Amino acid sequence: MSTRSLNKTMPAPLRKIIHIDMDAFFAAVEQRDNPKYQNRPIIVGGSPDSRGVVATCSYEARKYGIHSAMPSATAFRLCPQAIFVKPRIAIYKDVSSLIRQIFYQYTTLVEPVSLDEAYLDVSQSELCHGSATRIAQAIKQQILSETGLVASAGISYNKFFAKIASDMDKPDGLYLITPEQGLDFVEQLPIGKFHGVGKATERKMHDLGIKNGADLKQFSLPVLQQHFGKSALFFFKVANGVDERPVKTDRETKSIGTETTYTHDLQHSNEIYQQLAELLDKALLKVQTKKLYARTLTIKVKYHDFQQITRSLTFNKPIKNQLSKTPIFRQLLQREGIGQSKIRLLGVTLSSLEKQTNYYQQMDIFD
Repeated sequence: MSTRSLNKTMPAPLRKIIHIDMDAFFAAVEQRDNPKYQNRPIIVGGSPDSRGVVATCSYEARKYGIHSAMPSATAFRLCPQAIFVKPRIAIYKDVSSLIRQIFYQYTTLVEPVSLDEAYLDVSQSELCHGSATRIAQAIKQQILSETGLVASAGISYNKFFAKIASDMDKPDGLYLITPEQGLDFVEQLPIGKFHGVGKATERKMHDLGIKNGADLKQFSLPVLQQHFGKSALFFFKVANGVDERPVKTDRETKSIGTETTYTHDLQHSNEIYQQLAELLDKALLKVQTKKLYARTLTIKVKYHDFQQITRSLTFNKPIKNQLSKTPIFRQLLQREGIGQSKIRLLGVTLSSLEKQTNYYQQMDIFD
């Protein structure tokens, strides 16, 4: 048998993937730095009398049903005794950097997902006798020792199961899903627990009779593609315990944006378009700071009744901060009742990002 044919028949070696997720990260930092906050319901973001939303909250606050992205006013009604704290993003970034340095002591294959979570591939590590579970334990202990913060860890043979595992036993969790357990585990997993399934997709799955992984496994790839488009292949594979995504050490920025929840509802179209222009300027500054350019503009609008829409437009030239933004906004939102319905939040996101080249100096798409 030739080497080529042998490689075709040999299964790929199993990987050892760890997903580390800091428990209630922002709130935990606040409780660590302020002794009076310990064992108290802490809400980071917004205030009782603001139009803001909860960024995160402590586990003491979660007992009252409070969760991230909840309106601050709702959180206050659920727990009037909660302490609202303004986010200290610079501090959170510094702590995140310290935690990341700990990761690199165990492997160079680290994929940060956000300030408070990351994937680690320890397949080739000889530390802790090559045991991914013991490595995860060591990382958790070192994070606690050096930062005073608690992390949960999920260990498995692919990223999907590692991510799910890190949520299984929070806080201070340590959960292993072995290759032998994978298929049985995913069949029993509620579809809403699947990474990548939000509330809208969960409702769509339920409408199709898909309540768990076993139900999802009954659907063929073509049928899933009819209902879920590009996401169908991922759903089809993970329903069968397969996730081939590597841990990417150089995580690509896919989009950059900014949004604002206003203290009063916006209604006049001129004011709305002016606010959108300011948000676009901020997003473009972030893009330019990273030496990128963008081709796709997405606008997010949340109305006073919390109904939300997004509208996108892709251009054949890089988006630049120049003139005539309002006509673009009018084109995107011409059928959305701008100037008629009250608006509580606006957001602008730039995507289809590429590195800057000389092409960036060509004509502005707004000219």
